[in-house]
Amino acid sequence: MYTHIVFFKLNQPTNDNIEFVKKTLLSMKGNISELRHLEVGVDDIRSERSYDIALITKFDNKEDYLSYDVNEYHVEKVKKVIKPYIEISKTVDYFM
Repeated sequence: MYTHIVFFKLNQPTNDNIEFVKKTLLSMKGNISELRHLEVGVDDIRSERSYDIALITKFDNKEDYLSYDVNEYHVEKVKKVIKPYIEISKTVDYFM
């Protein structure tokens, strides 16, 4: 499986904004055929070094991940929608 993890730090991490971004990320389930696993977690500690939200996605292979990355739903209904809420994001991608 190919795993793609993203950590998001919101520019205004209110409960409403965190919930909106989480719901938007979860909306990918069932809308992107290459997506095999989708998990969204909200940080519970909220320390200075914490990010607000973690996204974990899994794919059969790297090629499926690359298709997901340019998928119209992912780009138009997720990335563009949450972009105004995001201060910074970091990713890790790996094959196991």
